[in-house]
Amino acid sequence: MQHLSEQEQQRRHKLEELEKLGIDPYPSELFDVTFYAKEIQDNYHPELNNFQEVTLAGRLMSSRVMGKASFAELMDTSGRVQLYVNRDEICPGEDKTLYNVVFKKLLDLGDFIGVKGRVFKTQVGETSIHVTELKLLAKALRPLPVVKTQKDEVTGEIVTYDAFTDPEQRYRQRYVDLAVNPQVRDTFIKRTQLVQSMRNFLNDKGYLEVETPILQPLYGGAAARPFTTHHNTLDMTLYLRIANELYLKRLIVGGFDGVYEFSKDFRNEGMSRFHNPEFTQMELYVAYKDYNWMMDLVEEMVERVAMALHGQTEVQVGANLINFQRPWQRYTMFEAIEKYTGKAIGEMDEAALRETAQELHVKLDPSMGKSKIIDEIFGEHVEPKLIQPTFITDYPVEMSPLAKKHRDQPGLVERFEAVCNGKEICNAFSELNDPIDQRQRFEDQLELGKRGDTEAMVLDEDFLRALEYGMPPTAGLGIGIDRLSMIMTNSHSIQDVLFFPQMKPETVQKEKTEEK
Repeated sequence: MQHLSEQEQQRRHKLEELEKLGIDPYPSELFDVTFYAKEIQDNYHPELNNFQEVTLAGRLMSSRVMGKASFAELMDTSGRVQLYVNRDEICPGEDKTLYNVVFKKLLDLGDFIGVKGRVFKTQVGETSIHVTELKLLAKALRPLPVVKTQKDEVTGEIVTYDAFTDPEQRYRQRYVDLAVNPQVRDTFIKRTQLVQSMRNFLNDKGYLEVETPILQPLYGGAAARPFTTHHNTLDMTLYLRIANELYLKRLIVGGFDGVYEFSKDFRNEGMSRFHNPEFTQMELYVAYKDYNWMMDLVEEMVERVAMALHGQTEVQVGANLINFQRPWQRYTMFEAIEKYTGKAIGEMDEAALRETAQELHVKLDPSMGKSKIIDEIFGEHVEPKLIQPTFITDYPVEMSPLAKKHRDQPGLVERFEAVCNGKEICNAFSELNDPIDQRQRFEDQLELGKRGDTEAMVLDEDFLRALEYGMPPTAGLGIGIDRLSMIMTNSHSIQDVLFFPQMKPETVQKEKTEEK
């Protein structure tokens, strides 16, 4: 049985009173909005007497009743505007129920209303709507959290607080978070602008946006554990994709010169402020190019994104001012590890790498081969120190089963990652198109799997068959949209740039709290 607070009980009582008056609290007919709050605030000029008649809709966010006239505040998707509500204006006849009962007693903060009226400025110069018609559009049965502002005693800045003292509640009830915190809406608007900027950039270069399967009979294209499901009709196991690389490469085999996809991918791994099991990435594959060309494209595209969102290449991220202006710093992986640890690991075998990792206090487990050990050293001692956009290039062949061998350096592959603010934001290769070499790399991955590596890749016979038909030299790229959005919106956690991040069940959280 649903437990209702006193306020919720009062709102349900008001709902009943509205229905008794013959007022539908959830009307069906269209309400034709002609203007938005910000549009009026930005463009109204008293001397021009523009905005003679406007129609707006949104939430009632405040109300100050003063006898026969009242002031209120309406919030729509663009912002807020003050309303002036006069009893005799909205109730021109003898029946004053709409003002005396509905507006004064039965409306609550958070209710959706629609108003018609004309724009004017008050004596204190505030742009307002003189309401001539008012209609209830949707009754809110729960009160919104109270948002308060307070001056910081140290900085003097005005700080906004709301009732969500537990950040998890913001993520669980994102709809409320968006309703009371306009800056949260701004974050997601910027995320959409980021994706649109990238899409425009790629379309302008003539690349084709495509779609590939989410449910796959084999998972591939990355080193990660998959989510598993079952197809009842086919009676077969399927996997949610961990990457779309192998399907996009099939399209290059098929004759497309450039394809890309903004995709939801899924990895059954740990969760943190940088990781969500469901995430978004953009993958791009372009024929007849290599990883050096792709580095230049990434610089150009991300610089374009920064300009689109901020009007400049410098972006404040926490305490760091990050500049995306080209060119970015470039190190090989071994150069970066030597620079930040003093260890030259390029010629080390697995035993020596284990000893070096121990000296550097890097935790390992017996299932890790050379590639994982190097990756752990890099992740522990190098990546967190790379704040400005930096390309890390030329990885050991064991770390990159899908990348082409380096043209000049034996034992390495033509791969780069872009690291910014201490985290990887993209990964790219000169793609391996030798089917014999690719088969051997897959078989090496199978051996790692036998050693207990749960993220080792599986062997995909159909993908190998596609390569045997011939794939041209190709450059491939994957960019994490969530990570890039965190940086471009100065967000502390990946949950801040996902509308609905994955969370533990709410009931489990309550039980834990009671036990504690």
